Amino acid sequence: MGFTREELASYRDTTVADLVGDAPPQLVFVGINPGLWTAATQTHFAHPSNRFYPALYRAGITDRELDRVAGLTDEDRRHLTDRGIAITNIVRRATPRASDLSTEELRAGAEELTERLAAWGPKVVAVAGVTAYRTAFRQPKVQLGPQEATLGGGQLWIVPNPSGLNAHETADTLAVHYGEAARAAGIR
Repeated sequence: MGFTREELASYRDTTVADLVGDAPPQLVFVGINPGLWTAATQTHFAHPSNRFYPALYRAGITDRELDRVAGLTDEDRRHLTDRGIAITNIVRRATPRASDLSTEELRAGAEELTERLAAWGPKVVAVAGVTAYRTAFRQPKVQLGPQEATLGGGQLWIVPNPSGLNAHETADTLAVHYGEAARAAGIR
């Protein structure tokens, strides 16, 4: 599946529904905001170069690598939510790049996210993107890993962003970080 540049551009400012089951999630992964491919497929972390789903599989969080490029199937979504996993974003609107978001927008999104998470009651919240977290939550010195703070009532972890633009990480190194957060949540 592919999209033309014009087709993708038409998804700017589109929102993507949270992936959350009926029961309180054990582990919530929080992205920065949806990219255009994510908006087009209505699947979080869907871009072909994104390493989120390969990392989940390599960490043993899922029992197969979910094919997100064309959009997750209902079965794939249940596979995640049945394991106690939810996915959301700091900012809900889609942009070509996370760098298109203003500081004010990230901070407003952080407030909304905190309220949303408090309603869900997660055990662990893993924010994927240290730089965006630092800006959104006014925590300029935070580092990767578990934090003493909570977010929306859940134990806070800062994990690396799985975007293909993050050259510092591979699917294998992401799997280590995501696996640690999953174990803290009682998943795996």
